[in-house]
Amino acid sequence: MHKLNLKCEKFIRKSRYKSYKGTVGKVAKNRLNRRFNTPYALQKLVTDVTEFKCTNDEKLYLSPIMDLYNGEIIGFSMSKRPTLDFVMDSLKQVLQNIGECTKYRTTIHSDQGWHYQHKAWVKTLKQNKIFQSMSRKATCADNAVMENFFGLLK
Repeated sequence: MHKLNLKCEKFIRKSRYKSYKGTVGKVAKNRLNRRFNTPYALQKLVTDVTEFKCTNDEKLYLSPIMDLYNGEIIGFSMSKRPTLDFVMDSLKQVLQNIGECTKYRTTIHSDQGWHYQHKAWVKTLKQNKIFQSMSRKATCADNAVMENFFGLLK
């Protein structure tokens, strides 16, 4: 490290990204109730947004959607800003796979972030006959599978 003029800086978690901005739309009931297993593909999906701190104080946001059938990430988007379009992009990727191929109606579970309360998100789910499910406020265990994925990824 000395030869390459590298210095070690202590890792400090300064803050966490929080997408909750109060009730800005309708909060859906928790349909999953921590039942994270399913024998059917595309029946139960989970999503969330996480933040990565990069160099020069830049941030990068990730919005994956995971199928609880096998833990596969079936859609994702990345952005420098956590906008509605960024979250909708990952949903649009998943909608291409959902349709007649599912045996049971799809449920997508998220936290109560403003993205998931937004009327565009809710309308898109309704148009595609997808049930919406949300974690209870301040209950990260309701979306434990996605939080675990983020922990492993980081």
